[in-house]
Formats: sequence, C-alpha cells, structure tokens
Amino acid sequence: MTRSTRFFEIIQMLRRATAPMTAAQMAETLEVTKRTIYRDIASLQASGLPIDGEAGVGYILRAGYDLPPIMLDEEEREAIVVGLALLGRTGDQALEKAAVRASSKIADAAAATPGLPETFRVSEWNQIPAGALSPADARRYIREETELQITYRDEAGRCTDRCIHPIALIYYIDVVVLVAWCVLRDGLRHFRLDRVQAVKPTSGAFHKSGEALRRIWQSEDPSP
Repeated sequence: MTRSTRFFEIIQMLRRATAPMTAAQMAETLEVTKRTIYRDIASLQASGLPIDGEAGVGYILRAGYDLPPIMLDEEEREAIVVGLALLGRTGDQALEKAAVRASSKIADAAAATPGLPETFRVSEWNQIPAGALSPADARRYIREETELQITYRDEAGRCTDRCIHPIALIYYIDVVVLVAWCVLRDGLRHFRLDRVQAVKPTSGAFHKSGEALRRIWQSEDPSP
C-alpha cells in the first residue's frame, strides 16, 4: 500500500468512526506499525486536515470534511456490492479485505448501509488450494513487472525450475492460474498457483514489457 493510499484509508476510517480511533486500531486494519500511523497522522494534520487527538488517546476527524456523493441507482449499487462479495470465492484474502473497504466507501459516498442488501446472500464457498505463491503476491509481481524464479510441479509430479515474467491471473472456481512468459520454454505458459513449490524474485525485471506480453496472450488465447 502506497503512502497516499494509506492517507486516504486513514481519512476514511476517521470519517466512519463513532468514537476516537487509536493508532493501534488503525495500524491493525492497515497492517502497518503504530509508528507509521503516528507519522501519517502528523503529515495529514500538517497538510491542514481537521484531525484532533493525540497518541494514547485516539484521533477524530472534525465535522465538515466530507467526500462528494456518487450517483448510483439501486441496481448499480447492488451489482457492485454483490460483485465485491463474490470475491470470497477466489480465496484471495487480500482482495476480500479490499472488497470490504471498497464496499464501505461506496456506502459512505452513496449514503447507504455498508455490506450486502438484506435481500441478497452470497456464498463464499471455495476449495482453491494454496501454494508457495499467494494471489496477493502474484498480483503485486504483475503490477511491478518483477521477474521470478520458481520451482513448479506439473500434473505428473515432476518439478522444474523456471524463470518467468508474470503478466496476468485467471480466477477459476477451483484454482487460480498465473499467466507468464517462461524463459525456459521461450513462450507464454499457464501455471497453477497451488503447484508452485518455491518462488523468489530475481534481480531482473521486464519493465514496460508486460503490456506487450498481455497483448500477445490475448491474441493467442482471448478467452481463459
């Protein structure tokens, strides 16, 4: 999470809070240290945001600081919230946490109640197995265009060491698949995350090549 994104999340938490929030509470939600929260609060206060409080007591955001409303009709909001709830089926815990935050932001901006409408229920059932490479890390490596060294076990149980350039993820009902350029095979390949036995970023990168590789993948295989 970037510093600017963290600032936004802190503001959102303070806007929704009904009582002063401690640095420990915010740190736990954002998965950072209390020291980081203290620094961020100080920076936000210095920039002019009306945040009151102090370490050990808690912080509040004075009334008057708000976001402009977004115009969503009922079906649009239901579509977004149900779609976010369906992320529970992917087994990607980082996306699930992000979906909860996004749902709250949509509710805040639309003056609605957070979460699913009472008329809906979404099953979070999934049987997606885990591997050495988590979906959250895979997404980060894709964004940052980081070259990876992996040990991969194929369907027959054979293990090979591969150098890959990850470019996309495919979420199926029962498995998550990483699309990557395989240096060993000199071509695009699909790797099931649960079959990745070990993973390590290399010192190399493929900056500005990811989009070109995705275009090649989409032209060769437009539907997953």
